[in-house]
Amino acid sequence: MAQEMRVAFAVVIAVALLPVAAAAQVESSPTLGKAEGQCRSAETGPAVMVTVTGLKDRKGNLRAELYPDNDKDFLEDDNKLINAGKTFRRVEMPVPLAGAVILCIRTPGPGHYTLSLLHDRDMNRKFGLSSDGVGFPNNPRLGLSKPRASAVRFATGPGLTDISIRLNYRRGLFSFGPLERPAP
Repeated sequence: MAQEMRVAFAVVIAVALLPVAAAAQVESSPTLGKAEGQCRSAETGPAVMVTVTGLKDRKGNLRAELYPDNDKDFLEDDNKLINAGKTFRRVEMPVPLAGAVILCIRTPGPGHYTLSLLHDRDMNRKFGLSSDGVGFPNNPRLGLSKPRASAVRFATGPGLTDISIRLNYRRGLFSFGPLERPAP
């Protein structure tokens, strides 16, 4: 039983780190994908307006990363995707102190994509298992593995596309989920 608990704990830690696998590379190349990802003023598309819900608090930064719509490329290292000429976009912003939390990320064009959202509460540019939050389009239930691309797929058109992502934080030893009482 103790061995099963150790294996389960190792799996949970490994899985928790998958949603932000590309974040580890941010330190070496913090601007990778940012120029393509930033929305311009009066942006009409193609872009995604992400409404963020379920924040634990109003500190830190939010980082959204856009990926191709397949399991192989979803959450892949940003350097690998860009060097292969594949879709990758990144947008970072400080969490606003009050009001709605909305960020905009440009897409290469209409189509299907996947996306991850990180609430980097301590702004260390790394995923903190016990403190940071993660979320995905369609708000899938997070289990002991990364979500499949098909579970977090969304479609964009030629204009602005609105989606909502509810953040998940560590709840107990082996699970992530939305907070019962998120910050206002």
